[in-house]
Amino acid sequence: MRSKGKVRLYEPVLNEAVSDPALLACPHCDLLQRLPALDAGASARCPRCDLELWRHRPDALNRTLALALAAAVLYVIANVTPMLGLSAVGHSAFTTVIGGARHLWNNGEQAVAALVFWTAVVAPALQIGFTLAVVLGAYRARPPRWVGALLRHHPPTFTWTMIEVMLLGVLVALIKIADYATVIPGVALYVLGTFVFVLAAMQASFDRREVWDRIRWAETDARSAADLVAEPVP
Repeated sequence: MRSKGKVRLYEPVLNEAVSDPALLACPHCDLLQRLPALDAGASARCPRCDLELWRHRPDALNRTLALALAAAVLYVIANVTPMLGLSAVGHSAFTTVIGGARHLWNNGEQAVAALVFWTAVVAPALQIGFTLAVVLGAYRARPPRWVGALLRHHPPTFTWTMIEVMLLGVLVALIKIADYATVIPGVALYVLGTFVFVLAAMQASFDRREVWDRIRWAETDARSAADLVAEPVP
């Protein structure tokens, strides 16, 4: 800030991208280093803490898009078809993933029902939706700024997606009740088993660095950035 007579002039401070895009600070130990050129499939690790900084995934966007579309189809099938059925004394009953969460809620297990619904229904949908939106946005010649915003919120969806934990709990329950009723595996049970591997492959093929490289920094008008904003003294 400079004072000149009765007018105060403010010089705006702008964030600017680093001139060398190969420079990277390690997320764990904050060591600033330069990423080398990598062959397809090779990875770069931090020399201080041995964290994997980046892995060169060839054709990452196309692979991620194909796996995300496959995951979306499997997700819909898994949630609209029966997952499990029980047959005892001449009566049969089937349930879906959402139906299981609803049954837990009606039986007074609201906390467990909410956790199952979040980790098995909501979080996978967010993970697939965010991935599709980010990848499709990155395909544009100039990706919009909302792609970067979604990319920042993308990692937590991986953490909360726990389909494999739910499947493990279902298998344990099946073993315990097998002596009392006939267990009828539904289509969704097999689809969910495939869905777990597709989600893992989608996460492994996703290259965040490639998406960030496609996102341009917010451009400002050079003339307005150079001008000083005058504000009269009250």
